[in-house]
Amino acid sequence: MVILKIIALSLSSLIVLFILTKLTGNREISQLTMFDYIIGITIGSIAAEMATSLEDDFLEPLTAMIVYGLASIIIAILSSKSLKIRRFITGKAKILFNDGTLYKNNFKSGKIDLNDFFMECRDKGFFNLSDIQTALLEPNGKISILPKTDKKPLTPNDMQISVKQEKLVFNLILDGNILYENLKYSGNNEKWLYKELSKQGFKDIKDIFLATCDYENNLSVYPDCSKKDRNDLFE
Repeated sequence: MVILKIIALSLSSLIVLFILTKLTGNREISQLTMFDYIIGITIGSIAAEMATSLEDDFLEPLTAMIVYGLASIIIAILSSKSLKIRRFITGKAKILFNDGTLYKNNFKSGKIDLNDFFMECRDKGFFNLSDIQTALLEPNGKISILPKTDKKPLTPNDMQISVKQEKLVFNLILDGNILYENLKYSGNNEKWLYKELSKQGFKDIKDIFLATCDYENNLSVYPDCSKKDRNDLFE
């Protein structure tokens, strides 16, 4: 009975976590602020407590989870409507480096040292500060870098070359199954798909792991190699 209760409570906590995550939105993942981090850890801890609350009332941790989730939603709404609240909750970007000057006070207030800063610069492909015009410490802890104009990657616009605008690539086959909605959105039909597959020597859909169609209607096919040689080339 104890095992069954743990299973039931665990599943319940997962359902509540899923609902709260859907309500709070992708912001929790894509723009994790210090407040979001604290809320996420706290809700996770409460969910774990709820899953093992054999003697205590499971409604108590459930209520706490809902309160934290609602608090996160309310603060997100207020932040989207008020610039002052947004800056108070999420903070604002700090200039770490600009036009040859390192701002020591911003390094201190951002709790980042030079070694961490240089590591982030190298991670973004900048091994020399003289290649950087401005570096900002974003509220989520990431460092954004604006390179000097002559150090930016060359683009077709710089060379005055006209190129076609790329568009979405559609997955048409995934793990041996045709994605009919994507096939429809790509402007093609099943007859076209089988014809293109036949051109590339594929007869059975089940032999295909992935097939994609680009904006020029080119079909790229990746066969299922799971039944072939499993040797690791990097052993």
